[in-house]
Amino acid sequence: MDRIHYAGDSILTGTDIARALLDYAQALAQVGSAATVEIPTIDEAGEPGRSDILVGPASQLISSSAQVAHEELVDEKLVDQLREKTRNLRRYGTPGTGAVVTEQDDPPAGEWSDYEGI
Repeated sequence: MDRIHYAGDSILTGTDIARALLDYAQALAQVGSAATVEIPTIDEAGEPGRSDILVGPASQLISSSAQVAHEELVDEKLVDQLREKTRNLRRYGTPGTGAVVTEQDDPPAGEWSDYEGI
């Protein structure tokens, strides 16, 4: 488990979730963008919850390992989504899916007269 320190408070979440969130926050900061991310959390009594975190260029997140008696919090779908958004930001500068490029053969060049009136 990891404790994420944010805005003078802290939340407890899974280690993979925390690392994916920090990577995403770094990628957002590099392109000057921000996003709100909802992550699963566990409170001090062991009760599950959710937290919304605004991450972007001004975010100051710290993640530290936490030794707690609670079972590791896992959300593979969220971690995969955050990693995909991080890859897209680093590759395309956008959290979306990015451009889809399809290889195509160039058609043969036509005669100059084919281009008249274009």
